[in-house]
Amino acid sequence: MSTPILINENNLSIAWLKIFQSIIDHPGKEIMPLVLTLSNFDETDDIKNTLNIDLKTHGLDSVEVVSETIFPQSLYEYYERDKKVLFDKYLTQILPRLKKIDSRNNNGTYFERLISFGNKDNNKNQLDIIIDSLNGTNKRRSKLQAAIFDPLKDHKNGVFQGFPCLQHVTFYRSESGGLVLNSFYAVQYLYQRAYGNWLGLINLGKFIAKETNLELERFNCFIGVEQLDHLTKNEAKKLVSKMNIKIND
Repeated sequence: MSTPILINENNLSIAWLKIFQSIIDHPGKEIMPLVLTLSNFDETDDIKNTLNIDLKTHGLDSVEVVSETIFPQSLYEYYERDKKVLFDKYLTQILPRLKKIDSRNNNGTYFERLISFGNKDNNKNQLDIIIDSLNGTNKRRSKLQAAIFDPLKDHKNGVFQGFPCLQHVTFYRSESGGLVLNSFYAVQYLYQRAYGNWLGLINLGKFIAKETNLELERFNCFIGVEQLDHLTKNEAKKLVSKMNIKIND
């Protein structure tokens, strides 16, 4: 479906379900493009739990596992919300383990690129730059962005490339004094990745907000192509029926 779709919600679970239902209701298995905008960031357990059970039956990562690739919320809590400890431990201890136990991490992780973009000899902690900029006197908005996609590493000729799907994030302080997070995906898998991706980005936004004494006001995401990926339309309909949630247009 090449007609642009805009979803404006205050509940992440309901937003995901509306997008999922939209693909079910229309021809094809794609939305091009999709724009999602969220505030308040509520969740509905029945939707998330049912999705997690279904993902497990297909041997896929849970919503929480996917979200941690963008921002490791559990580690942040474990290190008592100390960003310096989080950054150091992630790069020196956690990342080597992740690469060892899962080959999908061989090209890096999203969080790694946010805090160590570049190479061994020349890299940038983009999150530190953003936090320092929001806390400092230089309010130039062009500083408040972080790249994920690295052409030197990621432009390859393989038929399939699973990482990175997230390309770019930007932040800005709104006129009302809140924090807004924007993100861009060239392609995203709705069934196996989208919910976890969006949860991870929301947690990232809350992290930046906490470190800058702001409140996360809104999360926006632009997706060039949103794909149903693993499921057939019939399988998708069965999954929705298990959630037993009626959504309003």
